Amino acid sequence: MPVTWTISHADRLVMMKAEGPVTLAEAEKYLDDIVVNDAMPYHKLVDCTAMHTSVDDDEMMQLGARMRAYAATLQGGPLAFVVTKPDVLDYVRRYINLAMGATRPVKIFTTVDEARRWLGAQKGLAGG
Repeated sequence: MPVTWTISHADRLVMMKAEGPVTLAEAEKYLDDIVVNDAMPYHKLVDCTAMHTSVDDDEMMQLGARMRAYAATLQGGPLAFVVTKPDVLDYVRRYINLAMGATRPVKIFTTVDEARRWLGAQKGLAGG
C-alpha cells in the first residue's frame, strides 16, 4: 500500500509514510481517517522519501480544497514533511501553499530524525 499511517492517541502523534505513486484517493483515505479518529490537532510526521508524485493539477486543487475545508473547522497540529527528491519537494511546497488555510507550524526536512526533533520542540504549541 503506497500510503500507511499510525495514530498514537497517547503521544498525540500521526506517522504517515508515502511510498511509490500516491493517488488522490489514497491521500483522501488518510485524511478521512485522521478526521474520523479526532487526530487533526495531533503532531504529524509525513515521510515522503520513497514517494513519487502522481497527482495532476486538478487533483491537487481538489486536495487543497479539502484541506482548506478541514482547516476552516478543525485545528491542525504541527506538520513535518520529510522530502529528499526535488520533484516531491515541489509537490509538497505546492500542497502547503494550496492547503494551509490555518495557521499552524509546517516545516520540510530531509531526515526523519530532524523532523522528529522539530516536532518534539513543538510541544505546547497548537495541537501539542
